[in-house]
Amino acid sequence: MILAHGGVTVALPDGWEARARLQPGSSGNLLLHAATVPLPAERGDFGSGVVEVLGPDDAFVSLFEYDPADARQPLFEARGLPAVRPGDFSPAVLQRTGRGQTGAQWFFSSAGRAFCLHVVLGSHSRRAAGAARVAALLSGTAIAGRTA
Repeated sequence: MILAHGGVTVALPDGWEARARLQPGSSGNLLLHAATVPLPAERGDFGSGVVEVLGPDDAFVSLFEYDPADARQPLFEARGLPAVRPGDFSPAVLQRTGRGQTGAQWFFSSAGRAFCLHVVLGSHSRRAAGAARVAALLSGTAIAGRTA
């Protein structure tokens, strides 16, 4: 399955579900969620409502777009989607810990757009497999410039 919304296209690997929308009150900023569990209709920008149900082999991804002017800020100086590696993950990244989960986030720009990629994996001890699943998702993801 392919999801295309707001200039972002994702070819979903088997076992993934994704939804995207433009953020309310923004000037067309995208919010894309993908997970290996069903996505509930109501969920927070960075996964509340989803991460609580992740099993040890599951993953949640949030691609959160900031305003285009932010792409010129130092925080977003990395270019293109990040390479996701097991060593990038830490339980300390998560606001709520204690379920054995792990997370990582990257700030970057692509096609003149500023993003945060926030990832939660169901198990820190199984992060190598989880990182590989997320990398497979990102390998089928393309970001185009905004159209007026």
